[in-house]
Amino acid sequence: MTISRLNVLFFCLIFLSNCAQESKSNSPKSKPNNVEIKERIQHSFSLSDYLSDNELLDAYVDSIYAALNETDLIAQLIMPAVGKYGQSKETINGLINDHLIGGVLMLNGTKEEFSKWIKEFNQSNIKHGNLPFLYSADAEPSLVNRKIIGSTTVKKANEIDSISEVISVANTISKDLNDIGINYNFSPVIDMSKNSTVGYRGFGKIPANIIPWSDAFIQATQENNIIATAKHFPGHGLVSGDTHKSLQVIKGELKEISNYPPLIANGLLSVMVAHIAIEGNKEYNTSGLPSTCSKKVVTELLRDQMQFKGIIVTDAMNMGGVRNVPNNSVKAIAAGCDILLMPADARKAHKEILEEYKKGNEGFRNTVSESAKRIIRMKICLGLI
Repeated sequence: MTISRLNVLFFCLIFLSNCAQESKSNSPKSKPNNVEIKERIQHSFSLSDYLSDNELLDAYVDSIYAALNETDLIAQLIMPAVGKYGQSKETINGLINDHLIGGVLMLNGTKEEFSKWIKEFNQSNIKHGNLPFLYSADAEPSLVNRKIIGSTTVKKANEIDSISEVISVANTISKDLNDIGINYNFSPVIDMSKNSTVGYRGFGKIPANIIPWSDAFIQATQENNIIATAKHFPGHGLVSGDTHKSLQVIKGELKEISNYPPLIANGLLSVMVAHIAIEGNKEYNTSGLPSTCSKKVVTELLRDQMQFKGIIVTDAMNMGGVRNVPNNSVKAIAAGCDILLMPADARKAHKEILEEYKKGNEGFRNTVSESAKRIIRMKICLGLI
């Protein structure tokens, strides 16, 4: 099974590269050999290509997608955590062995152990014929030094004094992440500063700085071949409570969503959705559900109205704001989230999504397929595939 899956992926790569080469020239040049083809594909795409119209990239994504069975397909959508507040390394290894996950959040550990674990997970993925992983971290300026012990010391976000310092901090963090093997940063926080849970973690001390400083952090991060993430959509800064403990509510107008369109327009690749309900808003009332489980918020607002084409990731699915929602994994995927972050039970989440997928509901199947393709596209553009 493993050899077959890898062979399919390899021959798809060869076929697509040959087609691309033939379409570029009608001259009687000799076709490149397999080694040349492989090298050309590996260096053809970068993060800057992710949002572009690129027929070769589209076809390459489709070929990888077509080689996946249903188990592997659903796995792309699930990202548990490993570390002090996550699962054990042994649990992650079991999920890898059974083809149930597509990435891992490195949560509270040392730089050295994260580097070691990622190397081991990569070797295990090769052994079992899995697609390479997205490895993520909450490497915000305000959190990175306690989330990744041994990382280079940087100022907290609310202590940074200039946009040049923002860029310097982003580059410093990105260097550490690249050294470790982490390719996905859940940063920056673009919330307003009022909320005590998130306020010190963003650049909102001076409200006018939020968009330009966040954009600078995003651009520097993505230039270092790491996905940047704006959070917490649709806005955590003006609610009073803590979504780690319970569901919080935005009442009426969504005052913080205006922070997102400029960042999206400038190439933002990921958005994290918060476990925040919306009430008293005729257009985006979530009917008591967190935004992560609301199609109105995730698909109609973020994906359709704001035209966001990148990856949408949930906030941690074991948090109080969503933990008690029945069948929350299926609801979040149906809402339009691409990645389930830290489901309370990754194996159960995979099972529930797969069961829903097999029921044959065309809308749900299409949603899952599009999410998987976005993730595959990102893995290609990162140079992982």
